[in-house]
Amino acid sequence: MSHAIRFHSIGGPEVLRWEEVGVGDTAPNEARVRHHAVGLNFIDIYHRTGAYPVPMPSGIGLEAAGVVEAVGSAVTDLKPGDRVAYAGGPVGAYSELRNIPADRLVKLPDAIDFKTGAAMMLQGMTAQYLLRRTCPVQAGDTILIHAAAGGVGLIVCQWARALGVTVIGTVSSDEKAALAKAHGCDHTIIYTRENFAERVKQITGGKGVRVVYDSIGKDTFMGSLECLQPLGMMALFGAASGPVPLFDLGLLAKMGSLFITRPTLFTYIAQRKDLVAISGELFDIVTSGKVKIEFNQTYALKDAAQAQIDLVARKTTGSSVLLP
Repeated sequence: MSHAIRFHSIGGPEVLRWEEVGVGDTAPNEARVRHHAVGLNFIDIYHRTGAYPVPMPSGIGLEAAGVVEAVGSAVTDLKPGDRVAYAGGPVGAYSELRNIPADRLVKLPDAIDFKTGAAMMLQGMTAQYLLRRTCPVQAGDTILIHAAAGGVGLIVCQWARALGVTVIGTVSSDEKAALAKAHGCDHTIIYTRENFAERVKQITGGKGVRVVYDSIGKDTFMGSLECLQPLGMMALFGAASGPVPLFDLGLLAKMGSLFITRPTLFTYIAQRKDLVAISGELFDIVTSGKVKIEFNQTYALKDAAQAQIDLVARKTTGSSVLLP
């Protein structure tokens, strides 16, 4: 028997259970993957708490890297022994072994190890669509990224630097500010003791930024809008502090004909060709050395509850990896 983290009701981290599970034969379009490393992401918290409901009982987790052990009869582009990684698809990545639709898997380059692969897929592809598709940035632009020392934040800082973009990042401590700066963040704002909207205006000489990438939600929403220059865009791609309350869209006109979007990675990679293109660009920039994936915490997979506790408490930096 294999093991997996499962939960039978929504709630706190205590609902997560380490259980024996059976893994049946692969369906024609599936591959069986033995996980070598599993990624930890904030969306896992949303699933556990019911913010993003899933049918009960349920597995949990959306990101992992490992080796293909078997493929279904309709799978032609994968074979046993292939190194693969994924982000998205059915929940259940917190497991030693699983079957997953083969079209959700991409081959992991030999230059990228399993821990890095598990740490980079969801957050790295998120950084790709934010910077390259949602609001494509270019040399000379100035952007604001919240949680700059987090998993997505560190990747965005490095990738934006490679594009010639000036990066302003918010962090919670001096230690996280130093980490963000070491990864390409030009200006750091410690939001626990500074008004980030006022500091952005100071840094930009009153102009504001072209785009704000905001994964915090309720606590930063209005301040993020204040940071934008006329015709600027806010990409709200998460809600770590809670959902944004209803607000008057007329404010967007008054504040400079602003744009807001609420993108999700799963829309951007819904089609196989887009998944391949986005992951391919991510692999290229990581193997080039321009973006280094930081996984600064590792946990045993059976200790996933503690990993989630630390993530919510903002005790982590970069990415975290669970090891089966």
